[in-house]
Amino acid sequence: MTGEKKKKSAAREWADALIFAVIAASLIRWLLLEPFTIPTGSMERSLLIGDFLFVSKMHYGTRVPKTPLQMPLTHQKIWGTDVNSYVDWIQLPYMRLPGFTSVKRNDVVVFNYPAEFEYPVDLKTNYIKRAVAVPGDVLEIRGTQIFINGEQGENPEEMQFSYDVMTNRNLSSDFFSDYGINPEGYMPFSNGSGYMVMATEETVERLKKSPAIGNVTMRTDRADLGDPRIFPDGAYFGWNKDNMGPLEIPGKDWTITMDKDNIAKYAFTIEKFEGHDDVEVRDNELYIDGQKVETYTFKQNYYFMMGDNRHDSLDSRYWGFVPEDHIVGKAWFLWLSLDKHKSMFNKIRWSRFFNSIH
Repeated sequence: MTGEKKKKSAAREWADALIFAVIAASLIRWLLLEPFTIPTGSMERSLLIGDFLFVSKMHYGTRVPKTPLQMPLTHQKIWGTDVNSYVDWIQLPYMRLPGFTSVKRNDVVVFNYPAEFEYPVDLKTNYIKRAVAVPGDVLEIRGTQIFINGEQGENPEEMQFSYDVMTNRNLSSDFFSDYGINPEGYMPFSNGSGYMVMATEETVERLKKSPAIGNVTMRTDRADLGDPRIFPDGAYFGWNKDNMGPLEIPGKDWTITMDKDNIAKYAFTIEKFEGHDDVEVRDNELYIDGQKVETYTFKQNYYFMMGDNRHDSLDSRYWGFVPEDHIVGKAWFLWLSLDKHKSMFNKIRWSRFFNSIH
């Protein structure tokens, strides 16, 4: 006769339950859904600071972790410390499980910030923007309006720009709140003549009707004024945040001639994201592994991402294309939204619960 099976202690049961929960949560986070919080106003007012959303890994296909030796449920650092949560002794090649769609133009996408080179690709900081152009598209911006392949692009419903709002009154936060403008969305001029305001076209029309407002004018860069901060070389091409292009978005197997303009447009991308060990530009000529390159064929797809808050977004206009291997997933739906400027139960934006993202 066998003896009775020894009963687990309460501590062992709790430990087993915790291990199971961590494994289950890690698998869900890797394979299916990952929570994400909107930290900045670059997508206002489509997405608000304090929105909590789920990112679908399933839509575009789940990435196989490039950096597998990592503490579960962490990203770059161990919680509450400045200690890396990973070791990069093993770096796997880029692989992605099958998805049921690809990144479509105007999708809202979460991706790893390409210009952050101190971390492995899959551990770079997560950003969220709108894919305004996909591989093969020719992008232009003319006077703030996007054009894709010569046709006017689709504008987000809640797209914002910056405006000079002139008034001789001291406007309160309650005044701006009535127009849906939060404290991060306006700034008084130092001379007291008005405010710089981030607003949608609909909000601007409402402001113009207010007896407290004089005139409202959009802030735009002149078409002939190049900005050296603009990718790939705004000073050379004469481009700025409101006027740029034409710029073709690279796609896998696309071959280009490495002339002076294409070197200016694409050499940085080839150097940083195409997996070459030695890339150099000398005398307006491209060299890979010491060999001069006359033509180049891209190894992966790229995307051009922009925030819906067009004048308050550091995006592809400033740091370039997003490579396919940096794509995390599709922003799917909101599950909570908290307004940090409100208190107690007023903080909860009930109307945003479970809204889909488009």
